[in-house]
Amino acid sequence: MSDAGDTRRLRVALDGTPMLGPRTGIGEVVAGLLPRLAADPTLECSAYALTWRGRGSFAAKLPAGVRAAVRPVPARLVRARWMRSTRPRIEHWTGTVDVVHATNYVPPPSRAPVLVSIYDLGFVRFPEFVTADALQYPELLRRGFGRGATVHATSDFVAAEIRAEFGLPAERVVRVYPGIPPITGGDAAAGRRAAGAARYVLAMCTIEPRKNLPVLVDAFDAVAAHDPDVALVVAGQDGWGSEAFAAACARASHRNRIHRLGYVDDVTRADLLAGAAALAFPSRYEGFGFPPLEAMVAGVPVVASTAGAIPEVVGDAALLVDPDDGDGLAAALVRALTDDHTRADLIARGHAQVGRFTWDATVAALVALYRDLAGVPT
Repeated sequence: MSDAGDTRRLRVALDGTPMLGPRTGIGEVVAGLLPRLAADPTLECSAYALTWRGRGSFAAKLPAGVRAAVRPVPARLVRARWMRSTRPRIEHWTGTVDVVHATNYVPPPSRAPVLVSIYDLGFVRFPEFVTADALQYPELLRRGFGRGATVHATSDFVAAEIRAEFGLPAERVVRVYPGIPPITGGDAAAGRRAAGAARYVLAMCTIEPRKNLPVLVDAFDAVAAHDPDVALVVAGQDGWGSEAFAAACARASHRNRIHRLGYVDDVTRADLLAGAAALAFPSRYEGFGFPPLEAMVAGVPVVASTAGAIPEVVGDAALLVDPDDGDGLAAALVRALTDDHTRADLIARGHAQVGRFTWDATVAALVALYRDLAGVPT
């Protein structure tokens, strides 16, 4: 702990493990935070990684000014220890710090105050949709809460779920919205070339059951029956349980107009957004959801589901449909694709909505929270 007269920099350690591998939503949050925290002259930042395979490449993933803290220990072994004990403390990686920000659901044992980011409770609400590793989160979180960890929730929806599920008082669950990943320089022509279509509905997500892609495929098939020019483009790496999506594509009457691109880099992602006629986000559960906001930045109309935090995030700037309503999803896609008034209205509303989510606001709120946890005046 630091006292009020201490003028040294606040030592903050963040879990940088999400920087490894293909960038997911959590990776985007960590990538957005680290350079901005490193630029704060009042902070001294380090990033730890729970990894064996990624230990050699981790330092190169970090921005200037962030110290890498890595030990050659597999994450599964560390988590197994943390499921039953308070060893090893995270200081084994980081050295002495003032605050630990566990950015990826797992609050480590630490001598310092711990802030843990929780992006959704899918592992509780829909355990059938998550991996075996994620099924450890409830116990790891309960152990962390027993040691006094505070929660950073990415939406009011998630904050309410956390308070209800874990019985935490309101002051231990703080909502801070993340900023939006940068979407710059998209080339619409390049996007259409990458998509293999001149006019397309874009979906950007990991291929997994929670993303509800079979319902999107069926809805697109209904739209395509009356719209001979439109394609469906799905950009995202295969997760687990992608067989249902593959089966839906195989049975679609217009399967030749469904294009799977796999994981795409940031440049291609921006190009695909620039060229898209609409973005579809029919997820069954989300604690936040970046793709609709990225589409709004790019001036692309959004059709999304009413699930989880999506209505909170998109506000009045998207057409919302129940995730089980395939006919409603098809009708909303037709409106977004063909109704000029609807398209213009959604684009204008989207530009206004994205102003709510800035990295400056995110970092300011989190730094204030770090200082509060460490007992240092702002």
